Order: sequence, then structure tokens, then C-alpha cells
Amino acid sequence: MFLEIEEVLTPDEVAQLRALAESARFVDGRISSPHSTVKNNLQIDHGDQAYQLSSRLMAEALMRNEPFRNFAFPALLAPPLLARYEPGMRYGLHSDSATIQLGQRQLRSDVSCTIFLSDLEDYDGGALSIQLGARRVEFKLQPGAAVIYPSTTLHEVTPVTRGRRLVGITFIESQIPDPALRDLLYDLDEVAATEGPQMSDEGRVRLQHVRTNLRRMWSLSK
Repeated sequence: MFLEIEEVLTPDEVAQLRALAESARFVDGRISSPHSTVKNNLQIDHGDQAYQLSSRLMAEALMRNEPFRNFAFPALLAPPLLARYEPGMRYGLHSDSATIQLGQRQLRSDVSCTIFLSDLEDYDGGALSIQLGARRVEFKLQPGAAVIYPSTTLHEVTPVTRGRRLVGITFIESQIPDPALRDLLYDLDEVAATEGPQMSDEGRVRLQHVRTNLRRMWSLSK
């Protein structure tokens, strides 16, 4: 299941991130995937001060967003990273790394997230294309919007043919690692949110009982 979220970032936050990107150093994106033969983009230098500022801004925006929390069930969030695509750049078909080293521990990438920052009229190409069986689903969203999807999927960024594509990317370790169970719990929570107020007190309590215990059963033991 995929989730599109409008206005994860406010217009002011989009403007701040664009300004940080303009002044920041960008390096070859393969620095984080040295063995990749399909990655051709730029990413913000971790040593640049703008990296810490931009990463914190995007992380705070995601974690305050209720639809994001309800869909991803985040246990751990990788520091979001600005990535840039110039004409001719792309990221060929790939799946995301299973784990990401964060200090002394590893994050298991269950959910991937792309936050769009460029105006749509400022670039051609550069769609996020996710493979769903024999079909491809493409996302090219307004600045400030995000798409969240399972890290297990095959996906790519199509070639940018004009302009500049700027995005933020991050990976989430979910409290519910199994994507099928995560989708079921998300659907059940959505039903509770929309139908709960119309239910009897007894029915609402029993539904909450089921939701709570399924979440307990399906969460990873720590």
C-alpha cells in the first residue's frame, strides 16, 4: 500500500529547505551506495551544516504529521536527506537497502518516504516510479507533499530531462515490520476513526480492544 500526504511541509518550510539546498555542498549520491550501477544523482554532504538543519526540519515535520504516524507506525526514523537530480540524472530500478547503520545500531528499512520540494513546472521527468506487479505507479507531487511506500518494492526515479528535481528522502523502521499486517492495522484504525463515533459504547470498546491487542501481537519485541 502507498500513501500520498499533502502538505507534510508548510510553504515556509519548503522555502527554507530550498534555500538550504542552494547554499549547501552536494556530492555524488553513490557515496552512500558505492556498489550501485544505477544510481546517478547528488546528495547533500553530511559534513555541511545545512545537512543537520535540513534533516531536522524534515524529521520534525514528518513526526508531527498524524497520517504519516498512522501509516508507518514509526519506531525509528533515518535522518532525512536532501537529494538533487540534474538533467540526465536518474536512479534506475532498485530496492532499498535492508538495513542502514545509525551510530551503534542498525535501522531496518521497512518503509521508504520521498518528500517533493521542487515546483512541478520547474522540471521534466523525474517521477518516482514504483513497480506493482506488472504495472508501474508514478508519483510526481506538489512541493511539500510526500509519498510513503514499502521499502521492499522495486522502484526508480525516471530521468530528469529539464530543470532540477529536489527531494527529501528517508527510511523508517516500523513498529509493525510485516507490510501486510501493517496495512491491515492501518485499515482497521481508519475504520475506527470514521465509524467509531457512530458505534455503541460496547462496540467501540471491543474494537479498541482488538486494535490494541493486534498491535501488541504484531509489534517487534524489544
